[in-house]
Amino acid sequence: MREKRNKIIAYGALTFIAVVFLLPLCWVVLASVDATANLSVKAPDFTLDNYKSVLTNKTNYLSFLNGFIISFGQSVLVVLLAGLAAYPLSRYEMKHKKLFMLSMLFMTSLPIATIMVPVYKMFLTVKLYDNLFGVILFMTASAMPYSIWMMKNFMDAVPMELEEAAWVDGAGKLKGIQKVIVPLMVPGIFTIAIYTFSGSWGNFLVPFILISSSDKYPAAVTLYQFFGTHTVSYGLLASFSIIYALPSIILYVLTQRYMSKGFSMQGGTKG
Repeated sequence: MREKRNKIIAYGALTFIAVVFLLPLCWVVLASVDATANLSVKAPDFTLDNYKSVLTNKTNYLSFLNGFIISFGQSVLVVLLAGLAAYPLSRYEMKHKKLFMLSMLFMTSLPIATIMVPVYKMFLTVKLYDNLFGVILFMTASAMPYSIWMMKNFMDAVPMELEEAAWVDGAGKLKGIQKVIVPLMVPGIFTIAIYTFSGSWGNFLVPFILISSSDKYPAAVTLYQFFGTHTVSYGLLASFSIIYALPSIILYVLTQRYMSKGFSMQGGTKG
């Protein structure tokens, strides 16, 4: 009897949490096709004009392009630089390696908002303010500690014997990384790239502070345009939000199997 009661309480709590999460999602979906959308969840006055208005706005197109440039550029740089930094940490014995790894783990816990004021001042000094490349560089640097930590753990799962066998066959360090480590680390690389892309795509604070030109805003910042001084275009806001969420959803669906393998990383020990 007691066990049954505990199950009822557990399922009741889970149902409540699910409803709390689903209600905002239901509102977004319904409001996006509602000609008279407001804050209430109701049967929509069906229309596709909200999507038409969002998709025919050149500013929105530009914001999605800017967001893609920032997110893709950061993902590529993070994967390359984290891989190069993780290799010696994984393959060589270093005196203070544990302290260095713990320091990187600590840096991942620092709120990015705490350093934005000095970063803003530095960007003004080095002429990188209001520059997409500058934003990519800073976001790459901020993502490096956690990415190096993850990449090092993925690289540890690749047996050293496989790389040594490649050396015996005449391959150098770079050739061994290219032919042995990278193919076995594809799931881990995808995991880090997706994690980085999704985090960058949804980042509002950094572009908002480091970019001043509206034509350089990514979609995360452009979302602000739907909040007027006295009114909010709820239908346009909802339709833009759904379109904005699609890249991350599609990317996750297409690469889900790589991500699941990435967290196990057993490819190097099979066979």
